[in-house]
Amino acid sequence: MTACNSMSAFILCMLFPAAAALISLPFRLRPRLQAALGAGSAILASTAGLLYAGRGLAGGATLAWHSPWSMPFGSFSLTLDPLSALFLVPLFILSSLGSFYAVEYTKNDGNKGLQWLFYNVLVASMAFVVTASNGLLFLVAWEIMSLSSFACVLSRYEKQESQEAAWIYLIATHIGTAFLLLFFLIAGSKAGGLDFADFSRAAFSPALSGVLFASGLIGFGSKAGFVPFHVWLPRAHPAAPSHVSALMSGIMIKMGIYGIVRSLTFLGRFQEWWGIALILIGSISGVLGVLLAIGQHDLKKLLAYHSVENIGIIALGLGAGILGACFDIPQLAVLGFCGGLLHVVNHALFKGLLFLGAGAVLHSTGTAHIESLGGLIKKMPSTAFAFLVGSMAICGHPPLNGFISEFFIYVAGFNGLRSHHVPVFAATALTMASLALIGGLAVACFTKAFGTVFLGEPRTAVPVRKDAGPFMRIPMFVLCALCLVIGALSWLLVPVLVNPVHLVTSIPERDVRSGISLFTGSLAGISAGCLVFLGVAAVAFIIRKGLLSKKRAAASPTWDCGYIAPNPRMQYTASSFAQPLVLFFRNVLFPRQKTNTRPVPFPGEWSFHSHVPDILLDNVYIPFFTVLGRILSKLRWLQGGKVHVYVLYIALTLIALLIWNFLWNV
Repeated sequence: MTACNSMSAFILCMLFPAAAALISLPFRLRPRLQAALGAGSAILASTAGLLYAGRGLAGGATLAWHSPWSMPFGSFSLTLDPLSALFLVPLFILSSLGSFYAVEYTKNDGNKGLQWLFYNVLVASMAFVVTASNGLLFLVAWEIMSLSSFACVLSRYEKQESQEAAWIYLIATHIGTAFLLLFFLIAGSKAGGLDFADFSRAAFSPALSGVLFASGLIGFGSKAGFVPFHVWLPRAHPAAPSHVSALMSGIMIKMGIYGIVRSLTFLGRFQEWWGIALILIGSISGVLGVLLAIGQHDLKKLLAYHSVENIGIIALGLGAGILGACFDIPQLAVLGFCGGLLHVVNHALFKGLLFLGAGAVLHSTGTAHIESLGGLIKKMPSTAFAFLVGSMAICGHPPLNGFISEFFIYVAGFNGLRSHHVPVFAATALTMASLALIGGLAVACFTKAFGTVFLGEPRTAVPVRKDAGPFMRIPMFVLCALCLVIGALSWLLVPVLVNPVHLVTSIPERDVRSGISLFTGSLAGISAGCLVFLGVAAVAFIIRKGLLSKKRAAASPTWDCGYIAPNPRMQYTASSFAQPLVLFFRNVLFPRQKTNTRPVPFPGEWSFHSHVPDILLDNVYIPFFTVLGRILSKLRWLQGGKVHVYVLYIALTLIALLIWNFLWNV
């Protein structure tokens, strides 16, 4: 099959699920048929797309499609190269598993046809984002991605919080799109066209490259969730259905990372401040994200803030890689980009697993409020196991996949510390310090989350129907297996990063391969040691179980510290567990506490409530947009409903554009 025919088949695969879901819309009274068409087509298309992406990633093959387009400066140009394939692989894995999961998760939902339509359009639009090789086509796919994800967040529109979250997300994403429009206008005016090939040939000056990188960093960074553009993320993810949350957190925010990395391929020689900016943003996003997560009471909101943290980790790796390329330190460049790009895949897998686990808890109990839960490991053992694996992976515990990508960044940092260049030394020292702090805080956060939700006794009388069914369990177990396989067999899998890293850095392929090969020996040793440890632990567990099998375990009450009638309310809560850390970082988090009485020798009924606000959202964004809304409301007279006035507006705009074009050419 020729490259053109292969790419046309890939395009049809991406459009097929959306068409199938569209066909299912009239069958509103047959929800099973709608689910079969929506989920089945998505799974089939994702499986086929995964074959194309896997071939592009492992074999380095490039598929291309070019077709004329009547839009000015537009062309229907698609390219599936190793960098695109790296982002497509987790997209197709998570979208297919999410589709399977949603069959059971949305069983009692209404508007199934619309849910499947927007979900499948979201998947297809993200596939076109990472394969588009024309700026106008990229923006169209980007806008479809934004609108379809907005509709997914708004799928439960009857809830006030879903409406607020969806509108906050829509505003944030279009602010980012405005900067992307500026990015492509500037690049296109200099290059003479909007094809990415035109950008590569344009030879942008260092000053213009800096302007483009800055506008791209804001535009793409708002989608990625960098601080301070992250405020939409902890609102949208909890409001969306859990399989959509998994897709948005695991994949959609990575479209911002893809945009930044793709822009590096045609902006010319890297500049030192690009790497420093990414490391600073990554440090702030990573540390602040995990700190805000620690103070959350909602399980899905906690996971959403951890997405901000992990986007920060990816930025740390990319920043280290850029500095390595700028100062001709190949090992720093290769390992930094390997760590950042591998964490894109790893985060998609373990964050998808965690959101699916949180969705199983919500589906079975009806709440994601951490303080109301407890003891779920007894009634939901499968979900508890899957969530534990995801928690260990996100905390960077070997032999799971999160450890591997963070280890890459650590080793890159050690290479940077050996440099005599002060910017490299200072930036990599900040990278390692931030990564260490993030790792420690992540362990504390997920100890709180897993311990409060799954261990102990139920804190309230929340009814637990049953554990997740097979349609929800199987995707979680598949993601558990993938987290373990990537972690345990990383020394065999990481060589697939050679082609993407070579494409981004322009470092010769043999040098990239040799840099990675020097590292694979250490990975093999670490994996072997971890597997031996797990084997010894499994054997010890089996022996212990055998020795105790014929003995009867006596039951007795635990030491209750002298209390006569202990009850579940005397357990540690998530807030009390996190309080020491929250108070330690109070000058960053500004926690708020509320009680309904003052301390007296013999108090009556007492209530206590603690809350960790998002300072940027509460003190910056909401006041700003409130004032802006009041100002703009005074301009409503411009929309008088008179057609001839609107025609005048269009005419004045055209005149202004003609004058601008004349002055530009002069």
